[in-house]
Amino acid sequence: IGAELARQLAARGAMLALAARDREALEQVASECVALGARVEVVVTDVAKEEDCRRLMERTVAAFGRIDTLVNNAGATMWARFEDIDDMSILSRIMQVNYMGAVYCTRHALPHLKAARGRLAGIASLTALVGVPTRSGYAASKHAMRGFFDTLRIELADSGVTVTMVYPGFVSTGIRENASGPDGKPIAVSPVKEGEVMGVEECARITLEAIASRRREVIMTFRGKMGMFLKLVAPGLVDRIARRAIEKGR
Repeated sequence: IGAELARQLAARGAMLALAARDREALEQVASECVALGARVEVVVTDVAKEEDCRRLMERTVAAFGRIDTLVNNAGATMWARFEDIDDMSILSRIMQVNYMGAVYCTRHALPHLKAARGRLAGIASLTALVGVPTRSGYAASKHAMRGFFDTLRIELADSGVTVTMVYPGFVSTGIRENASGPDGKPIAVSPVKEGEVMGVEECARITLEAIASRRREVIMTFRGKMGMFLKLVAPGLVDRIARRAIEKGR
């Protein structure tokens, strides 16, 4: 999702600071964005480390003089029932990347965002709204992310900084092949029918539209929107829907 967001923003002439752990992959996306007309700064970053996040913001400001928008998109996931997990460090790593990574980046970007009256965005998941089997640690991290940004939205109400939360369903990104299994190793084969879920281009387009218009949140799928309504009136039914979605892989 992050790579596609970068490409679509590049096509609009954006100035981009791209951050991830893999320099080679970053350089590839950067070259694509430059070809589309963007100015790009590449900063190898592990968002689980606060010092990396601080350096990312410093490099961004040094390169472009400001930060207008921060998109918190880094993510790690899992695919295992809680009782089957052998390596409990899976859960702490997911929380450190998905939640604390967003906290660290936001902390060090915030003074610059306030100066620019900019935009904050968090790319979460429908698992931030409902529990999902085999995703206990992932859902917990996304619930935490939602609570953090919903709170910040209130705190920043008079600052000019807006907060947009994005809740995609399954998106064909490749993240599930790298999901941690019960032993802590990547499962390698996606349990989701990737050809039957939302494409990354559509996900990025919807995300950018929401951020640009400073929307409070966007729930991308009809099933997700219906789930929020049913959670109020028939929460047990939502549990069953979540279970079937995982079993069917879409």
